[in-house]
Amino acid sequence: MHASEKESTSVCNVLFRCPLTGELLRKEEKESHIRKSIESLLSTDPISASIMKIYTFNKDQDKVKVGVETITKYLNNIIGNPNEEKYCSIRFSNKVFQEKVNCLDGSLDFFTAVGFEKKTLPLPGQDVQDEFYVLSSEAVKNLNDLKRSRDSLLSGEPIRATLERQPRIFAPSTQATRFSLTDDFYNLTVEEVKQEYQLRKEKMDRESLLRTKAMREREEKLKMKKYNYTVLRIRFPDGYLLQGTFYAQECLSSLFDFVSQHLQNNWLPYELLGPCGQKLENEQITFNECGLVPSSLITFRWDAGVLADVEAAAGHKLDTALKQELISNAETLD
Repeated sequence: MHASEKESTSVCNVLFRCPLTGELLRKEEKESHIRKSIESLLSTDPISASIMKIYTFNKDQDKVKVGVETITKYLNNIIGNPNEEKYCSIRFSNKVFQEKVNCLDGSLDFFTAVGFEKKTLPLPGQDVQDEFYVLSSEAVKNLNDLKRSRDSLLSGEPIRATLERQPRIFAPSTQATRFSLTDDFYNLTVEEVKQEYQLRKEKMDRESLLRTKAMREREEKLKMKKYNYTVLRIRFPDGYLLQGTFYAQECLSSLFDFVSQHLQNNWLPYELLGPCGQKLENEQITFNECGLVPSSLITFRWDAGVLADVEAAAGHKLDTALKQELISNAETLD
């Protein structure tokens, strides 16, 4: 697209927000951006940054668990026996250290951050030297700092960019069901999905009488695996549309939460209806499971009985369900 061209409002992108910088990122930008953000913290907050590295950069969480437990044992030995020199030094070539700690990205940064220094020392009773990580005498004196570092390590978590809902409000439109999805919405490419859909449609015409319920269920499960995300539009009684992006494996409860956040009167009971008019009631079912992928138009309606009572008490009809400031900034869907 040329820089001067405006992207159609029907185009739906998948964006993520970095919890460290607050920046919005495309899917392919996430990993490198988070890595750079964590690396940049090493100079100002090396303990936090090294813990983030351990939990974020190492994909095998079982290895992370074992590594963290091993590091914790080293620290606990020092905390419990601060006057024992043998606990304050770790031989770098030690098999346990190599297999459980050194293999983790960020582990050496953590040791450096808490006060360990790499030194070449003679081996006891031998005429050879080897490399050791030795805790500085200053760090040994500050055991409370070491305890805090240990506790922070134990409570560490991976840094993950969060899916941005990208809430958008559209004015009433005949294009409400028009979705232009980018490739990020699919596990398969858009072209592959289109081709497979056409082939499946042709086969269904020939085999519809032979397909059993079990076959249909298997087909639906295969279909579910193709989608990573879904974009949903909620149409309100006045025709205005609220749009948001979700993981395909999220539950309906996240949709109800999203809708409620944008209502003027979120204490009033309401219902959401699927594309075929079915009432969406089980909030624990996923979007994949109820077929609301990779995009769907949802209908919003108030509980008729309660709405009538509220309007009677107010002496007028509710003009719109959405917050007024959202309506004022509504876009045109093209």
